[in-house]
This record gives sequence, structure tokens and C-alpha cells, in this order.
Amino acid sequence: MDVPFAKPWFGGGETEAVGEVLASGWLTQGPRVEEFERAFAARVGAPEAVATTNCTTALQLSLYVSGVGPGDEVIVPSLSFIATANAVWQCGATPIFADIDPATCNLDPASAERAITRRTKAIMPVHQVGLPADMDAFALLADRHGLAIVEDAACAIGAEHQGRPIGSLGNLTCFSLHPRKVITCGEGGMIAVSDPLVAERLRRLRQHAMDKSALDRHAADRVVVEHYPERGWNARMTDLQAAVGLKQLEVLETILAERRRLAERYNELLGGMPTVETPKDPDYARRTWQSYPVRVLAEAGVSAADLMDALLHDGVATRRGIMAIHHEVSYANCAGPLPHTDKAAEEFVLLPLFPGLTEEQQDHVVDRVGAWTGAVIGA
Repeated sequence: MDVPFAKPWFGGGETEAVGEVLASGWLTQGPRVEEFERAFAARVGAPEAVATTNCTTALQLSLYVSGVGPGDEVIVPSLSFIATANAVWQCGATPIFADIDPATCNLDPASAERAITRRTKAIMPVHQVGLPADMDAFALLADRHGLAIVEDAACAIGAEHQGRPIGSLGNLTCFSLHPRKVITCGEGGMIAVSDPLVAERLRRLRQHAMDKSALDRHAADRVVVEHYPERGWNARMTDLQAAVGLKQLEVLETILAERRRLAERYNELLGGMPTVETPKDPDYARRTWQSYPVRVLAEAGVSAADLMDALLHDGVATRRGIMAIHHEVSYANCAGPLPHTDKAAEEFVLLPLFPGLTEEQQDHVVDRVGAWTGAVIGA
């Protein structure tokens, strides 16, 4: 039985929506992007949302408008996809790695505070695999030290912190629309923004800092010549992508509910195994279940890496747990001791979880995990 790791789920209206955009003749950033931004902002409880090419450019632009530049430092977790650190580097700043809370695998506020120096400009908490970080603690930390916060919420659309949606808590929150995330439009990003003036600047910066959009120029009844008062980027989403994104937003609650059902079923089936540890949520958080992480315990008698190889031979695709950026050659020697990060990077495996995963497939995954770790299911 083949069990893929992840598959995007579509509600059925995406093809028609793309056809409408093609028929309109407006393919690049235009009215559908504006509509998508409004709908996204409403869903996450933010005054504004700004669409971008992907979450990495969303992070980069958010750091830039927060004043991050050469000579500055930004505190980030090493336990994250490498884009978290790359976005800092792309602004000419230095990513400073802090350790994680071993209970959540999210950035530890105490470790982050110890990493603050006179050069620190911002902190970037990551809502890892859709589990919200301790944002109350980070808000206090930022206020105490006069720092900006940029949230890496790549996996977290639909997640909640203290009953509030991620995207409504801070000034700048960046989401991913990659196919491995909760909803997708092929590739894309979105920034939830609390300040309309900052949103206006972000919209200029994503189109080379042009002071008039193509939509504005085409709607004008006279010739409009654009100007470029500062330097910017090309980070525009297309109307084709936005059309798909709008349809995905319509089925977001269905996707979240199915992910939650499958995760709860994994919890029930794997909960009695002495060889793996299932995820636990802090009281303040409601996650998206973008991925289902299990910690492979010493009692398993097999490493996480060897378990992944064994499962693959049984037709079960998995992914390694969250990477540790400082283990990569490109960021080697960039971090001090990060014991909890090192341990988590070695012990976690992400099991298949996506809408469309059948109970038969899920049972097969659980059976093979038990077989290769020597666990007796239900013992």
C-alpha cells in the first residue's frame, strides 16, 4: 500500500475560477489579488493583508519595513525551514539562533532573551507545523527591549492563540501558500498587517516600489506616469494564483476539520505505543495540524532516520522532522549550544497527514510504525 506524505486538497471550483481569469485577459497582479487580500485579512482578523510571491519574500519585506538592515541581528529558531534564516540574510542582517522549548518545538522566549544584544532589531517566532508560539511572552519581551516582531506563520492559517486567530495578534504575520501548507495556490505568500500605512508601503515595495499600480493606471481616465521613490522588489502574486487562493479559502474550514480528525485518530492509535511520543498542545494553542510530528523514543531501538527508510520500503512516505538550520553547511558555526534543537532534529518524524488520507492508509502507517519500533499496538 502506497501512502504519500502530503497532497493538496481542492474544493472543485478552482478550474472554473482560473478559466474566468484567463477569459478576463488580466493575468498578473490585479483585481483578483485585491479580492484575495480582503478575504484573507477577514479570515485571520487583520485590518489588511498583502499578497506576495511566497512566504520567504513576505518575511523579507516584513523585516525590511521593520527597519532590519545591514549590521542588525534578528533572533530566530534554528529548528525551522531554512527560509526563516535566509530572509534575515537577504536583508543584510544576521540571524541569531536561539533554542526551542522542548515541549512545543517552538522558539523559547527565555532563550531568545538571552540572545539579545545591542544589535538586535527583531525577533521572529515561528508557529512550527501550525502550532502557535507563546506570543504573550514574545510580546512582553519585545516591549521590554524595544524590538519588532515578525511572525513566521507559514503553516498556521487557521491556528489560534488564546482563542484569537494567528494573524490578528501582531503587526506583521507571514503565511505560506505552498502546496505542502494548509491551503495553496501553487506558490504564494500573504502578510497580515495591522497598520494600513505599512500595508500601503508593502504593496509598493513588492512591485519595485512603484507609486502607482498597473490596476490604478489602467483604471485612470488620463495618462498616469509611475515613479519609484525608493528601491523595491518584484514579489507580485498573479491573478491566476489569487483565483485559486480564493477558492481554497472557501474550503479552509473543511480542510482544518479533516486534518484535526485525522490527527486525533493518530493520537488515539499511537497514544499507547511506548516507542513514540505523540504531540501535545499547550492550553493557549489550537494548531492547524499542517503536519503530524512524532518523537521516536530510545525505547524504539531504531533512529528516526532508520525508521523513515524502513517505512519507505513499506510504501509509507514520511519527512524528517523540522530541520536544524545550524546543521547545514551554509550556516555552520553560526550558533552556540542548542541542545533542545539538536535533540529534536534527531528524534522527530513527520507522518502522512492530509485531507484524502483514508483510514485504511492511516491504519497501515500505524501498523508499520509499531512493527519497526517493536511496539505492540494497543498494549
